[in-house]
Amino acid sequence: MKIKLNSVMVDNQDKALKFYTEVLKFQKSKDIPVGEFRWITVISPEGHPDVELALEPNANPAAKTFQEELFRQGIPLTAFEVDDIETEYKRLTRLGVAFRTPPTAAGPITIAVFADTCGNLIQIYQPPKK
Repeated sequence: MKIKLNSVMVDNQDKALKFYTEVLKFQKSKDIPVGEFRWITVISPEGHPDVELALEPNANPAAKTFQEELFRQGIPLTAFEVDDIETEYKRLTRLGVAFRTPPTAAGPITIAVFADTCGNLIQIYQPPKK
């Protein structure tokens, strides 16, 4: 069993694709029309090329409520690992990314939390250096 695909619900697929590719520097993998929406996936140039993140349209009322409540409560939807959190924090801040939590020690890791402009909080984390 492998993890090959994970999803984030987004309020606008075009805005999400722009943010996840231009700001977070993921690369578009698929962009296929599916009715009124699109099947859009991105990959990390630093990760395994067949592990994708789907930018899912948040058209389901239950999912929208879940997304809004996670955001309101300050709970990140997902997390991405970074090699140097201070450098990434500075880079993203320069690009206008709104952080809820600057780099903060959380036990053996350092975390930071930002809004993805599409309705989600995303956590980045740096594991301990070996």
